[in-house]
Amino acid sequence: MLQVGIFSAYFPYSLEETAKTIRDLGFNTVQLDLIFSDMDLSTENITKEKCVKIRNTFRRYNLPVSCISSYTNLTDPIPERRKMNLDRLKKIIRYAHDLGSPYVPSETGTFHPDSDWIHHPKNETEEGYEECRDIIYELVQLCRQEGVTFVIEAYIYNVIGTIEKTLRLFSEINDPQHLALAMDPVNYIDEVNFYEMDRTLNHMFDALSDHIVFAHAKDIRVVEEDKDVQMAKVTATEGHSFRGVGHIEQPAAGLGDLNYNLFLKRLSKARPNCPIIIEHLEQEDVPRAKKWLDAKLMENGV
Repeated sequence: MLQVGIFSAYFPYSLEETAKTIRDLGFNTVQLDLIFSDMDLSTENITKEKCVKIRNTFRRYNLPVSCISSYTNLTDPIPERRKMNLDRLKKIIRYAHDLGSPYVPSETGTFHPDSDWIHHPKNETEEGYEECRDIIYELVQLCRQEGVTFVIEAYIYNVIGTIEKTLRLFSEINDPQHLALAMDPVNYIDEVNFYEMDRTLNHMFDALSDHIVFAHAKDIRVVEEDKDVQMAKVTATEGHSFRGVGHIEQPAAGLGDLNYNLFLKRLSKARPNCPIIIEHLEQEDVPRAKKWLDAKLMENGV
């Protein structure tokens, strides 16, 4: 059966209180964000001692760490920012086992100078693709040294944003032990293929199932008004505040139009016991979203 988890950053508490709160809500795994109110986890202050403390705390609450968030813009066009992004990501890779999981995910990034969520023309160029691929290849090389797997999460307005580009990346960096995929079907859907949802979902799983190590649970809907970049007010990192671009909204699971029955059936067939991590919600909505997802899993026998 699929394992239901949540990002730890939706609970802006101390390490101990965060773990306790998540366990009390009935989750049995967590996607770890390096942000706790009682710890300084800025890049230069990440230490082995702190990482082991975090890992052991979640273990005491019977909350295995499914993966360690390291989301950042790999292709940030501002050199100083890109270096900072990659320095932090590489440090998390080096400490991944101390934090409790060999899986370290990130988006692939955009060349847009002002937002991690907006398309940029360079994203669609061969030059842009090759630059992004070479950055990921360097990260995979580090993962080989550390016994870690770098996990990409495609997003339609990033450099790696389509099924075809995702397949190309896995073909050109052919290292299944050290490069894998977070399956988030919403991230491949725009206002065009939204209306061919079942075909799109089946194409995703037909093409990418072999690379999946975990999945995300959010939702999607199309709206008439172009709302530009939509951000919610949550006490978490920017990535947890993002709720959509343009005519696409990405609300919490159960609040949109994603064909969850098909999604869960295909996911469970591809990876029967993988974690599915709830996201894109406010803390007060967590119980509803978990109850809704649990019911969907029960309905589909997964």
